[in-house]
Amino acid sequence: MSLAGYSALIAHFSLRLPLPDRLSAISTKHRRYEKGPWLVFTPKHKPEDTLAGHLRFAFKHEGIDLAVLKALFDSAPPDGILRIIKDEPTGAYARRLWFFYEWLTGKTLDVPDAKVGNYVDALDSAFQYGVTPSVSRRHRVRNNLPGTRNFCPLVRRTPKLEALIATDLGAKARKSIGSIHADILSRAAAFLLLKDSKASYAIEGEKPPYNRAERWGRAIGEAGQRNLTADELLRLQEVVIGDKRFISMGWRKEGGFIGIHDRSTGSPIPDHVSARWEDIPALIDGLVVASQILAESPYDPVLAAAVIAFGFVFIHPFEDGNGRIHRYLIHHVLAQKGFAPTGIVFPVSAVILDRIAEYRRTLEACSKPRLDLIEWEPVPQGNVHVLNETIDLYRYFDATRQAEFLYECVQQTVEKTLPEEVAYLERHDGMKSYIDAHFDMSDKLAETLIAFLRQGKGKLSNRARTKELSKLTGKEAAMLEAKFADLFGESE
Repeated sequence: MSLAGYSALIAHFSLRLPLPDRLSAISTKHRRYEKGPWLVFTPKHKPEDTLAGHLRFAFKHEGIDLAVLKALFDSAPPDGILRIIKDEPTGAYARRLWFFYEWLTGKTLDVPDAKVGNYVDALDSAFQYGVTPSVSRRHRVRNNLPGTRNFCPLVRRTPKLEALIATDLGAKARKSIGSIHADILSRAAAFLLLKDSKASYAIEGEKPPYNRAERWGRAIGEAGQRNLTADELLRLQEVVIGDKRFISMGWRKEGGFIGIHDRSTGSPIPDHVSARWEDIPALIDGLVVASQILAESPYDPVLAAAVIAFGFVFIHPFEDGNGRIHRYLIHHVLAQKGFAPTGIVFPVSAVILDRIAEYRRTLEACSKPRLDLIEWEPVPQGNVHVLNETIDLYRYFDATRQAEFLYECVQQTVEKTLPEEVAYLERHDGMKSYIDAHFDMSDKLAETLIAFLRQGKGKLSNRARTKELSKLTGKEAAMLEAKFADLFGESE
Protein backbone atom coordinates (compact mmCIF):
# COMPACT_ATOMS: atom_id res chain seq x y z
CA MET A 1 0.00 0.00 0.00
CA SER A 2 1.30 3.47 -0.87
CA LEU A 3 0.32 6.97 0.22
CA ALA A 4 -1.52 9.28 -2.15
CA GLY A 5 -2.70 12.86 -2.20
CA TYR A 6 -2.45 14.83 1.03
CA SER A 7 -1.00 11.92 3.05
CA ALA A 8 1.88 11.61 0.55
CA LEU A 9 2.54 15.36 0.63
CA ILE A 10 2.51 15.42 4.45
CA ALA A 11 4.99 12.55 4.58
CA HIS A 12 7.29 13.79 1.81
CA PHE A 13 7.57 17.37 3.07
CA SER A 14 7.39 16.43 6.79
CA LEU A 15 4.54 18.88 7.28
CA ARG A 16 3.71 19.67 10.90
CA LEU A 17 -0.04 19.93 11.18
CA PRO A 18 -2.99 17.96 12.59
CA LEU A 19 -3.58 14.96 10.35
CA PRO A 20 -6.73 15.29 8.21
CA ASP A 21 -9.74 13.27 9.31
CA ARG A 22 -9.61 11.47 5.95
CA LEU A 23 -6.41 10.18 4.32
CA SER A 24 -5.85 8.35 1.05
CA ALA A 25 -3.77 5.36 0.06
CA ILE A 26 -3.38 3.11 -2.97
CA SER A 27 -3.90 -0.63 -2.49
CA THR A 28 -2.66 -3.52 -4.59
CA LYS A 29 -6.21 -4.85 -4.64
CA HIS A 30 -8.68 -3.89 -7.31
CA ARG A 31 -11.28 -2.82 -4.80
CA ARG A 32 -12.03 0.62 -3.46
CA TYR A 33 -13.00 0.78 0.22
CA GLU A 34 -12.74 2.70 3.49
CA LYS A 35 -10.97 1.56 6.65
CA GLY A 36 -10.98 3.88 9.65
CA PRO A 37 -9.76 7.28 8.47
CA TRP A 38 -8.33 5.80 5.26
CA LEU A 39 -9.84 6.03 1.80
CA VAL A 40 -8.26 3.14 -0.07
CA PHE A 41 -8.11 3.36 -3.86
CA THR A 42 -7.30 0.80 -6.56
CA PRO A 43 -4.00 0.72 -8.48
CA LYS A 44 -5.60 2.47 -11.46
CA HIS A 45 -6.05 5.56 -9.28
CA LYS A 46 -2.36 5.73 -8.35
CA PRO A 47 -1.06 9.23 -9.10
CA GLU A 48 2.31 10.13 -10.56
CA ASP A 49 4.70 10.36 -7.59
CA THR A 50 5.31 14.07 -8.04
CA LEU A 51 4.09 17.26 -6.41
CA ALA A 52 1.75 17.85 -9.35
CA GLY A 53 0.51 14.25 -9.34
CA HIS A 54 -0.39 14.19 -5.65
CA LEU A 55 -1.97 17.65 -5.70
CA ARG A 56 -4.12 16.69 -8.68
CA PHE A 57 -5.15 13.47 -6.89
CA ALA A 58 -6.02 15.41 -3.73
CA PHE A 59 -8.11 18.00 -5.58
CA LYS A 60 -9.91 15.30 -7.55
CA HIS A 61 -10.54 12.71 -4.82
CA GLU A 62 -10.17 14.39 -1.41
CA GLY A 63 -11.41 17.94 -1.77
CA ILE A 64 -9.59 20.96 -0.36
CA ASP A 65 -7.61 20.91 2.87
CA LEU A 66 -6.53 24.47 3.56
CA ALA A 67 -4.32 23.47 6.49
CA VAL A 68 -2.30 21.05 4.36
CA LEU A 69 -2.07 23.47 1.46
CA LYS A 70 -0.92 26.35 3.69
CA ALA A 71 1.72 24.17 5.38
CA LEU A 72 2.84 22.92 1.96
CA PHE A 73 3.11 26.42 0.53
CA ASP A 74 5.13 27.52 3.58
CA SER A 75 7.50 24.54 3.31
CA ALA A 76 7.91 23.70 -0.37
CA PRO A 77 9.90 25.98 -2.69
CA PRO A 78 7.49 28.11 -4.75
CA ASP A 79 9.32 27.07 -7.92
CA GLY A 80 7.52 23.72 -7.87
CA ILE A 81 4.11 25.39 -7.65
CA LEU A 82 5.08 27.90 -10.33
CA ARG A 83 6.19 25.11 -12.67
CA ILE A 84 2.83 23.32 -12.34
CA ILE A 85 0.95 26.51 -13.23
CA LYS A 86 3.20 27.42 -16.17
CA ASP A 87 3.11 23.86 -17.57
CA GLU A 88 -0.70 23.94 -17.70
CA PRO A 89 -1.78 27.61 -17.54
CA THR A 90 -5.34 26.95 -18.72
CA GLY A 91 -5.93 23.74 -16.76
CA ALA A 92 -8.62 23.75 -14.09
CA TYR A 93 -6.45 22.07 -11.44
CA ALA A 94 -3.50 24.36 -12.10
CA ARG A 95 -5.67 27.49 -11.89
CA ARG A 96 -7.26 26.32 -8.63
CA LEU A 97 -3.80 25.60 -7.21
CA TRP A 98 -2.64 29.05 -8.32
CA PHE A 99 -5.68 30.65 -6.71
CA PHE A 100 -5.14 28.82 -3.40
CA TYR A 101 -1.44 29.69 -3.34
CA GLU A 102 -2.07 33.40 -3.70
CA TRP A 103 -5.17 33.36 -1.47
CA LEU A 104 -3.46 31.52 1.39
CA THR A 105 -0.04 33.16 1.29
CA GLY A 106 -0.97 36.68 0.22
CA LYS A 107 1.88 36.48 -2.31
CA THR A 108 1.54 37.12 -6.04
CA LEU A 109 3.28 34.70 -8.35
CA ASP A 110 5.04 35.93 -11.47
CA VAL A 111 2.28 34.69 -13.76
CA PRO A 112 0.11 36.83 -16.06
CA ASP A 113 -3.63 36.82 -15.50
CA ALA A 114 -5.47 33.89 -17.06
CA LYS A 115 -7.16 34.86 -20.33
CA VAL A 116 -8.83 31.58 -21.30
CA GLY A 117 -10.37 28.59 -19.59
CA ASN A 118 -13.84 28.03 -18.19
CA TYR A 119 -14.44 29.40 -14.73
CA VAL A 120 -14.16 26.70 -12.06
CA ASP A 121 -15.21 26.62 -8.38
CA ALA A 122 -12.46 26.77 -5.77
CA LEU A 123 -14.30 24.18 -3.66
CA ASP A 124 -15.78 21.16 -5.37
CA SER A 125 -19.36 20.96 -4.08
CA ALA A 126 -19.24 17.18 -4.40
CA PHE A 127 -16.87 17.12 -1.41
CA GLN A 128 -17.48 20.27 0.65
CA TYR A 129 -20.08 22.94 1.30
CA GLY A 130 -19.38 26.29 -0.32
CA VAL A 131 -21.01 29.71 -0.41
CA THR A 132 -22.31 31.94 -3.17
CA PRO A 133 -19.09 32.63 -5.08
CA SER A 134 -17.27 35.81 -5.87
CA VAL A 135 -15.16 35.85 -9.01
CA SER A 136 -11.37 35.88 -9.16
CA ARG A 137 -10.76 37.03 -12.72
CA ARG A 138 -7.01 36.66 -12.40
CA HIS A 139 -7.33 32.88 -11.97
CA ARG A 140 -10.73 32.44 -13.66
CA VAL A 141 -11.85 30.79 -10.43
CA ARG A 142 -15.13 31.24 -8.55
CA ASN A 143 -14.20 31.74 -4.92
CA ASN A 144 -16.89 29.84 -2.97
CA LEU A 145 -14.85 29.50 0.23
CA PRO A 146 -16.94 30.10 3.37
CA GLY A 147 -14.47 32.47 4.97
CA THR A 148 -11.34 34.55 4.58
CA ARG A 149 -7.60 33.97 4.72
CA ASN A 150 -7.77 34.69 8.46
CA PHE A 151 -10.59 32.23 9.23
CA CYS A 152 -11.98 29.52 6.99
CA PRO A 153 -13.03 26.19 8.52
CA LEU A 154 -14.52 23.76 6.00
CA VAL A 155 -17.29 21.17 6.31
CA ARG A 156 -17.22 17.96 4.30
CA ARG A 157 -20.35 16.43 2.77
CA THR A 158 -21.13 13.26 4.69
CA PRO A 159 -24.11 10.89 4.51
CA LYS A 160 -25.11 11.95 8.03
CA LEU A 161 -25.11 15.66 7.19
CA GLU A 162 -26.87 15.13 3.88
CA ALA A 163 -29.63 13.16 5.64
CA LEU A 164 -30.00 15.79 8.37
CA ILE A 165 -30.14 18.67 5.90
CA ALA A 166 -32.76 16.80 3.87
CA THR A 167 -35.11 16.74 6.89
CA ASP A 168 -35.45 20.55 6.60
CA LEU A 169 -35.66 21.03 10.35
CA GLY A 170 -36.22 24.78 10.03
CA ALA A 171 -39.37 24.31 7.97
CA LYS A 172 -40.51 21.54 10.29
CA ALA A 173 -40.10 23.83 13.31
CA ARG A 174 -41.95 26.72 11.65
CA LYS A 175 -44.82 24.43 10.63
CA SER A 176 -45.09 22.95 14.10
CA ILE A 177 -45.02 26.32 15.82
CA GLY A 178 -47.66 27.71 13.48
CA SER A 179 -50.19 25.28 14.94
CA ILE A 180 -49.52 26.21 18.58
CA HIS A 181 -51.80 28.61 20.47
CA ALA A 182 -50.10 31.99 20.96
CA ASP A 183 -50.37 31.90 24.76
CA ILE A 184 -48.83 28.46 25.04
CA LEU A 185 -46.11 29.36 22.55
CA SER A 186 -45.23 32.48 24.55
CA ARG A 187 -44.97 30.53 27.79
CA ALA A 188 -42.97 27.74 26.13
CA ALA A 189 -40.59 30.31 24.65
CA ALA A 190 -40.01 31.94 28.04
CA PHE A 191 -39.36 28.60 29.74
CA LEU A 192 -37.00 27.36 27.02
CA LEU A 193 -35.09 30.64 27.07
CA LEU A 194 -34.39 30.37 30.78
CA LYS A 195 -33.71 26.64 30.48
CA ASP A 196 -31.05 27.29 27.83
CA SER A 197 -29.44 30.05 29.90
CA LYS A 198 -29.22 27.86 33.03
CA ALA A 199 -27.89 24.92 31.01
CA SER A 200 -25.18 27.09 29.45
CA TYR A 201 -23.92 27.97 32.92
CA ALA A 202 -24.25 24.36 34.08
CA ILE A 203 -22.00 23.20 31.23
CA GLU A 204 -19.31 25.44 32.74
CA GLY A 205 -19.94 23.89 36.18
CA GLU A 206 -21.65 27.03 37.48
CA LYS A 207 -24.98 27.57 39.18
CA PRO A 208 -25.68 31.31 38.89
CA PRO A 209 -28.32 33.17 40.89
CA TYR A 210 -31.66 33.51 39.12
CA ASN A 211 -31.08 37.13 38.11
CA ARG A 212 -27.83 36.31 36.26
CA ALA A 213 -29.39 33.38 34.42
CA GLU A 214 -32.40 35.53 33.56
CA ARG A 215 -30.18 38.38 32.32
CA TRP A 216 -28.19 36.01 30.09
CA GLY A 217 -31.48 34.51 28.91
CA ARG A 218 -32.60 37.96 27.78
CA ALA A 219 -29.35 38.33 25.83
CA ILE A 220 -29.93 34.96 24.14
CA GLY A 221 -33.47 36.09 23.28
CA GLU A 222 -31.97 39.02 21.36
CA ALA A 223 -29.63 36.77 19.34
CA GLY A 224 -29.55 37.62 15.65
CA GLN A 225 -30.85 41.17 16.11
CA ARG A 226 -27.38 42.77 15.99
CA ASN A 227 -24.67 42.17 13.42
CA LEU A 228 -21.76 40.14 14.73
CA THR A 229 -18.78 42.47 15.18
CA ALA A 230 -15.73 42.60 17.44
CA ASP A 231 -17.50 45.23 19.55
CA GLU A 232 -20.59 43.02 19.83
CA LEU A 233 -18.46 40.15 21.15
CA LEU A 234 -16.93 42.50 23.71
CA ARG A 235 -20.43 43.63 24.73
CA LEU A 236 -21.52 40.03 25.20
CA GLN A 237 -18.63 39.38 27.55
CA GLU A 238 -19.77 42.37 29.63
CA VAL A 239 -23.25 40.81 29.83
CA VAL A 240 -22.12 37.30 30.70
CA ILE A 241 -19.58 38.17 33.40
CA GLY A 242 -21.38 39.12 36.60
CA ASP A 243 -18.47 40.00 38.92
CA LYS A 244 -15.76 41.75 36.93
CA ARG A 245 -13.43 42.39 39.89
CA PHE A 246 -11.34 39.29 39.32
CA ILE A 247 -11.43 39.09 35.51
CA SER A 248 -9.36 41.00 32.94
CA MET A 249 -12.10 42.01 30.57
CA GLY A 250 -11.70 42.31 26.80
CA TRP A 251 -9.34 40.40 24.52
CA ARG A 252 -6.71 38.38 26.31
CA LYS A 253 -3.31 40.01 26.75
CA GLU A 254 -1.62 36.78 27.80
CA GLY A 255 -1.74 33.09 26.99
CA GLY A 256 -4.71 30.91 27.72
CA PHE A 257 -5.52 27.23 28.16
CA ILE A 258 -8.22 24.85 29.34
CA GLY A 259 -7.14 22.15 31.72
CA ILE A 260 -5.83 21.69 35.24
CA HIS A 261 -2.71 22.50 37.25
CA ASP A 262 -0.24 20.01 38.64
CA ARG A 263 -0.93 19.73 42.36
CA SER A 264 2.72 19.67 43.38
CA THR A 265 4.23 22.24 41.01
CA GLY A 266 1.25 24.32 39.93
CA SER A 267 2.32 23.89 36.30
CA PRO A 268 -0.44 23.89 33.65
CA ILE A 269 -1.67 20.57 32.24
CA PRO A 270 -3.62 21.73 29.17
CA ASP A 271 -6.40 19.92 27.36
CA HIS A 272 -6.64 22.87 24.97
CA VAL A 273 -4.22 25.73 24.33
CA SER A 274 -5.90 28.92 23.17
CA ALA A 275 -4.74 31.01 20.25
CA ARG A 276 -1.81 33.32 21.00
CA TRP A 277 -3.12 36.62 22.31
CA GLU A 278 -1.16 38.45 19.61
CA ASP A 279 -3.18 36.59 16.94
CA ILE A 280 -6.62 37.31 18.41
CA PRO A 281 -7.34 40.55 16.46
CA ALA A 282 -6.65 38.89 13.09
CA LEU A 283 -8.59 35.74 13.98
CA ILE A 284 -11.60 37.64 15.29
CA ASP A 285 -11.58 39.88 12.24
CA GLY A 286 -11.58 36.76 10.05
CA LEU A 287 -14.39 35.17 12.06
CA VAL A 288 -16.52 38.33 11.83
CA VAL A 289 -16.08 38.60 8.06
CA ALA A 290 -16.75 34.87 7.66
CA SER A 291 -20.00 35.29 9.61
CA GLN A 292 -21.04 38.03 7.17
CA ILE A 293 -20.20 35.83 4.17
CA LEU A 294 -22.22 32.95 5.62
CA ALA A 295 -25.14 35.22 6.54
CA GLU A 296 -25.40 36.53 2.98
CA SER A 297 -25.17 33.09 1.34
CA PRO A 298 -27.65 30.18 1.21
CA TYR A 299 -25.18 28.17 3.28
CA ASP A 300 -27.01 25.79 5.60
CA PRO A 301 -27.80 27.63 8.88
CA VAL A 302 -26.76 24.80 11.22
CA LEU A 303 -23.46 24.29 9.38
CA ALA A 304 -22.85 28.04 9.56
CA ALA A 305 -23.60 28.02 13.30
CA ALA A 306 -21.12 25.19 13.84
CA VAL A 307 -18.36 26.94 11.89
CA ILE A 308 -18.74 30.26 13.74
CA ALA A 309 -19.51 28.97 17.24
CA PHE A 310 -16.87 26.25 17.40
CA GLY A 311 -14.33 28.45 15.63
CA PHE A 312 -14.85 31.07 18.34
CA VAL A 313 -14.42 28.67 21.25
CA PHE A 314 -11.25 27.16 19.74
CA ILE A 315 -9.75 30.65 19.49
CA HIS A 316 -10.84 31.33 23.11
CA PRO A 317 -10.25 35.09 22.91
CA PHE A 318 -11.38 36.00 26.45
CA GLU A 319 -10.07 35.16 29.88
CA ASP A 320 -13.59 34.11 30.86
CA GLY A 321 -17.02 33.80 29.21
CA ASN A 322 -15.88 31.99 26.05
CA GLY A 323 -18.08 28.91 26.48
CA ARG A 324 -21.32 30.79 27.05
CA ILE A 325 -20.65 33.17 24.16
CA HIS A 326 -19.76 30.17 21.99
CA ARG A 327 -23.22 28.72 22.63
CA TYR A 328 -24.84 32.14 22.21
CA LEU A 329 -23.32 32.27 18.73
CA ILE A 330 -25.24 29.11 17.81
CA HIS A 331 -28.48 30.99 18.56
CA HIS A 332 -27.20 34.11 16.80
CA VAL A 333 -26.45 32.38 13.51
CA LEU A 334 -29.65 30.29 13.53
CA ALA A 335 -31.74 33.41 14.17
CA GLN A 336 -29.83 35.58 11.71
CA LYS A 337 -30.30 33.04 8.92
CA GLY A 338 -34.01 32.63 9.67
CA PHE A 339 -33.76 29.03 10.84
CA ALA A 340 -35.29 29.64 14.26
CA PRO A 341 -38.89 30.90 14.22
CA THR A 342 -39.27 34.45 15.51
CA GLY A 343 -39.50 34.56 19.29
CA ILE A 344 -38.32 30.98 19.82
CA VAL A 345 -34.91 29.97 21.14
CA PHE A 346 -34.18 26.29 20.71
CA PRO A 347 -32.64 25.11 24.02
CA VAL A 348 -29.53 23.76 22.33
CA SER A 349 -27.47 24.22 25.51
CA ALA A 350 -29.91 22.01 27.43
CA VAL A 351 -29.50 19.27 24.83
CA ILE A 352 -25.71 19.72 24.93
CA LEU A 353 -25.85 19.34 28.72
CA ASP A 354 -27.70 16.04 28.27
CA ARG A 355 -24.95 14.96 25.86
CA ILE A 356 -22.04 16.51 27.75
CA ALA A 357 -19.60 13.62 27.27
CA GLU A 358 -20.17 13.65 23.51
CA TYR A 359 -19.85 17.46 23.51
CA ARG A 360 -16.45 17.23 25.20
CA ARG A 361 -15.29 14.61 22.72
CA THR A 362 -16.42 16.90 19.90
CA LEU A 363 -14.32 19.74 21.31
CA GLU A 364 -11.35 17.45 21.93
CA ALA A 365 -11.51 16.16 18.35
CA CYS A 366 -10.13 19.55 17.33
CA SER A 367 -8.08 20.44 20.42
CA LYS A 368 -6.12 17.24 21.10
CA PRO A 369 -4.45 16.84 17.68
CA ARG A 370 -3.17 20.41 18.02
CA LEU A 371 -1.56 20.03 21.46
CA ASP A 372 1.57 18.27 20.16
CA LEU A 373 2.08 21.05 17.61
CA ILE A 374 2.03 23.90 20.13
CA GLU A 375 5.31 24.68 21.89
CA TRP A 376 4.74 26.39 25.20
CA GLU A 377 6.32 27.06 28.54
CA PRO A 378 4.70 27.68 31.94
CA VAL A 379 4.75 31.18 33.39
CA PRO A 380 4.73 32.10 37.11
CA GLN A 381 1.01 32.97 37.09
CA GLY A 382 0.15 29.33 36.32
CA ASN A 383 -0.53 30.16 32.69
CA VAL A 384 1.12 29.17 29.40
CA HIS A 385 3.28 31.17 27.03
CA VAL A 386 3.21 29.89 23.44
CA LEU A 387 6.61 29.92 21.77
CA ASN A 388 5.85 29.07 18.13
CA GLU A 389 3.59 30.35 15.36
CA THR A 390 0.18 28.71 15.75
CA ILE A 391 -2.34 30.99 14.01
CA ASP A 392 -3.04 28.52 11.17
CA LEU A 393 -4.21 25.91 13.70
CA TYR A 394 -7.20 28.17 14.45
CA ARG A 395 -7.75 29.54 10.95
CA TYR A 396 -8.15 26.29 9.06
CA PHE A 397 -9.78 23.19 10.51
CA ASP A 398 -12.26 20.56 9.42
CA ALA A 399 -15.53 21.41 11.21
CA THR A 400 -17.40 18.34 9.96
CA ARG A 401 -17.53 16.50 13.27
CA GLN A 402 -18.67 19.64 15.08
CA ALA A 403 -21.35 20.26 12.44
CA GLU A 404 -22.69 16.70 12.76
CA PHE A 405 -22.88 16.99 16.54
CA LEU A 406 -24.63 20.36 16.45
CA TYR A 407 -27.09 19.20 13.79
CA GLU A 408 -28.11 16.25 15.96
CA CYS A 409 -28.60 18.61 18.94
CA VAL A 410 -30.78 20.93 16.85
CA GLN A 411 -32.72 17.95 15.54
CA GLN A 412 -33.43 16.87 19.13
CA THR A 413 -34.67 20.35 20.08
CA VAL A 414 -36.99 20.54 17.05
CA GLU A 415 -38.34 16.99 17.12
CA LYS A 416 -38.36 16.29 20.85
CA THR A 417 -37.64 19.14 23.30
CA LEU A 418 -39.96 21.81 21.87
CA PRO A 419 -42.91 19.44 21.21
CA GLU A 420 -42.53 17.97 24.70
CA GLU A 421 -42.65 21.40 26.33
CA VAL A 422 -45.71 22.43 24.32
CA ALA A 423 -47.40 19.11 25.13
CA TYR A 424 -46.65 19.59 28.82
CA LEU A 425 -48.16 23.09 28.84
CA GLU A 426 -51.30 21.86 27.06
CA ARG A 427 -51.71 19.04 29.61
CA HIS A 428 -50.93 21.40 32.47
CA ASP A 429 -53.60 23.82 31.28
CA GLY A 430 -56.06 20.93 30.99
CA MET A 431 -55.32 19.92 34.58
CA LYS A 432 -55.59 23.51 35.79
CA SER A 433 -58.98 23.93 34.03
CA TYR A 434 -60.21 20.70 35.65
CA ILE A 435 -59.17 21.94 39.11
CA ASP A 436 -60.84 25.32 38.51
CA ALA A 437 -64.05 23.60 37.41
CA HIS A 438 -64.31 21.38 40.49
CA PHE A 439 -62.71 23.36 43.33
CA ASP A 440 -62.61 26.90 44.66
CA MET A 441 -58.84 26.91 44.97
CA SER A 442 -56.29 29.73 44.60
CA ASP A 443 -54.03 29.64 41.56
CA LYS A 444 -51.04 29.22 43.86
CA LEU A 445 -52.50 26.17 45.59
CA ALA A 446 -53.62 24.69 42.26
CA GLU A 447 -50.05 24.98 40.95
CA THR A 448 -48.80 23.37 44.17
CA LEU A 449 -51.24 20.52 43.65
CA ILE A 450 -50.04 19.93 40.08
CA ALA A 451 -46.42 20.07 41.25
CA PHE A 452 -47.11 17.42 43.91
CA LEU A 453 -48.75 15.18 41.33
CA ARG A 454 -45.76 15.54 39.01
CA GLN A 455 -43.29 14.83 41.80
CA GLY A 456 -45.28 11.76 42.84
CA LYS A 457 -45.62 10.53 39.23
CA GLY A 458 -49.37 11.00 39.40
CA LYS A 459 -49.86 10.21 43.10
CA LEU A 460 -50.25 12.63 46.01
CA SER A 461 -47.74 11.94 48.76
CA ASN A 462 -48.68 11.50 52.41
CA ARG A 463 -47.03 14.84 53.12
CA ALA A 464 -49.26 16.59 50.51
CA ARG A 465 -52.42 14.90 51.83
CA THR A 466 -51.68 15.77 55.47
CA LYS A 467 -50.32 19.29 55.04
CA GLU A 468 -50.85 21.59 52.03
CA LEU A 469 -53.80 19.57 50.66
CA SER A 470 -55.17 18.18 53.91
CA LYS A 471 -58.68 19.50 53.15
CA LEU A 472 -59.09 17.19 50.17
CA THR A 473 -61.22 14.13 50.81
CA GLY A 474 -59.95 10.71 49.81
CA LYS A 475 -62.47 10.60 46.98
CA GLU A 476 -61.37 14.03 45.70
CA ALA A 477 -57.69 13.04 45.83
CA ALA A 478 -58.43 9.89 43.86
CA MET A 479 -60.42 11.91 41.34
CA LEU A 480 -57.52 14.33 40.85
CA GLU A 481 -55.03 11.48 40.46
CA ALA A 482 -57.25 9.83 37.86
CA LYS A 483 -57.55 13.05 35.86
CA PHE A 484 -53.80 13.60 36.02
CA ALA A 485 -53.18 10.07 34.76
CA ASP A 486 -55.70 10.66 31.96
CA LEU A 487 -53.91 13.84 30.84
CA PHE A 488 -50.27 13.02 31.49
CA GLY A 489 -50.22 9.25 31.45
CA GLU A 490 -49.25 7.09 34.38
CA SER A 491 -45.54 7.40 33.59
CA GLU A 492 -45.52 11.12 34.41
